[in-house]
Amino acid sequence: MSPEHATITVLLVEDHLLVSEGLAAMINATGDLKVVATAATAAEAVRQAALRQPDVVVMDSHLPDGNGAEIAGRIREGQPAVPIIFLSADESEAAMIAAVRAGACAYLPKSRATADVVEAVRRAAEGEMLIPAAQLARLLARAHEMSRDEADRRRLLESLTRREMEVLSLMADGLDNRAIARELGIGFTTVRGHVQNILEKLDAHSKLEALACAARYGLLDAA
Repeated sequence: MSPEHATITVLLVEDHLLVSEGLAAMINATGDLKVVATAATAAEAVRQAALRQPDVVVMDSHLPDGNGAEIAGRIREGQPAVPIIFLSADESEAAMIAAVRAGACAYLPKSRATADVVEAVRRAAEGEMLIPAAQLARLLARAHEMSRDEADRRRLLESLTRREMEVLSLMADGLDNRAIARELGIGFTTVRGHVQNILEKLDAHSKLEALACAARYGLLDAA
């Protein structure tokens, strides 16, 4: 924030009117912060960000027509350096990772947002990263792990044939090879061949290990 721009301007993106009004009143009461625009939809958030060029964006993580991470990405196309503070009722690791990937400098649970948002806006305007370094490192490491897992999932899905996916699904239902053969109308020896192929492709030494691998990568969801 430059000396001649003493007031920190804020774009408030929140679709619940009472929450938006309460946060705006609290921010505006400080003297050094000013809400210059509010938005209740993704489209309006992007439009107001381009129009107002705020110093800081305070962003709800879920809106009727989009999520905060997607909206943050669109806003940062026009303002790559704008600090974005996420407010969320979702404190899951996946939600925080999405926010970090979108360039969030802070992620505040809505349960404590009213107490912390004013200080967060001030610190964000000064260029601070409010997510602790250790937590940020853990989230980025987990994001990398999730990306690797998704790549492995795609590879495994591409390697399994349609028939092997059917056999895998029936294995998960607890059917043995003879029951699978009856269910699919194919020979017992053919089923044994499919099972062996599944074990090799999933790098498993038993049906149980193969099912554990399938569960880890969500393969049965695609069956």
